[in-house]
Amino acid sequence: MKFATFACAEAEGAVLAHTVRLGDGVIKKGHVLTATDITALQAAGIASVMAARLDDGDIAEDEAARRIAVACCGAGLEVGPAFTGRSNLIAIGPGLAVIARDTLIELNSIDEGLTVATVQPFEVVTRGQLIATVKIIPFALPQAVVIAAEAMLRQSPVVASVAPFTARKAGLILTRVAGLKPSLIDKRIRSIRSRLEALGSKLGQHEIVAHDTATVSRAIAAQAKAGLNPILVFGASAIVDRGDVIPQALTDAGGTVVHVGMPVDPGNLLMVGQIGGADVIGVPSCATSPKLNGFDWVLERLLADLPVGRAEIVAMAPGGLLTEIPARPQPRNG
Repeated sequence: MKFATFACAEAEGAVLAHTVRLGDGVIKKGHVLTATDITALQAAGIASVMAARLDDGDIAEDEAARRIAVACCGAGLEVGPAFTGRSNLIAIGPGLAVIARDTLIELNSIDEGLTVATVQPFEVVTRGQLIATVKIIPFALPQAVVIAAEAMLRQSPVVASVAPFTARKAGLILTRVAGLKPSLIDKRIRSIRSRLEALGSKLGQHEIVAHDTATVSRAIAAQAKAGLNPILVFGASAIVDRGDVIPQALTDAGGTVVHVGMPVDPGNLLMVGQIGGADVIGVPSCATSPKLNGFDWVLERLLADLPVGRAEIVAMAPGGLLTEIPARPQPRNG
């Protein structure tokens, strides 16, 4: 592609680089100049224009954007029509955005004229939401660039997809200790119910039990037998060790503790585990608040049928320092 200032007499067929306003009209940026346009420009006293003339083998911006968008598009997304060198990927339903970060960076490194931007990985998205946008900077890309990008994308994890939420019926176990206000228990139930419903699931059953290992173990086993999934255990006292009440109760019920703690704050004192086919979350006390915390990140992924094990939790550390919840018992600033 040749990008230059052309004499109007030589500009027919070139792509206008910048909008030109005439006395009785306008010729917009990106327009392919016709003989009529040239006549109008010359009549207005304009001797030259900045424009681009495509070479043989160049791929025009809209077609290049469309092809790259198609190659980036994963499950749960559709490709929008290309316009002004841009093509968007749109969510066809609610879920979590799954972004292949390394693939995305490699793609953007191929050529400065090829750019692709996405929402944050694991962002909750809605139907019709823009998830990724492909923007071609010049008016065309060399065919070799587009072919190289498509080849790389065929061999790499898909750049963007949406993992849809699965409607589930969750169980909730709340423990109590002497002096715990009933109003706090009620607030925790409302908070959990609201979170589940926002993600397309519902609270199937909840029960309040004493904060001791044997009682909690029986409650976990009963909810697992009832087919509730996930099972959320909201303790009156925070989990501070694998030998604490809730992790030990899960083990005694025949389940497995996958991980205790997470590098997300608020939300550090969280447990993930499994029993049978059900996921179990030891809920941190910060989930009493409706504000975003580490529990949300785990719950969202589980309801989107995405894995949440040790590796996934450890990877939450970058960006894991969330907005403080002033009302929590032990704020990070003392």
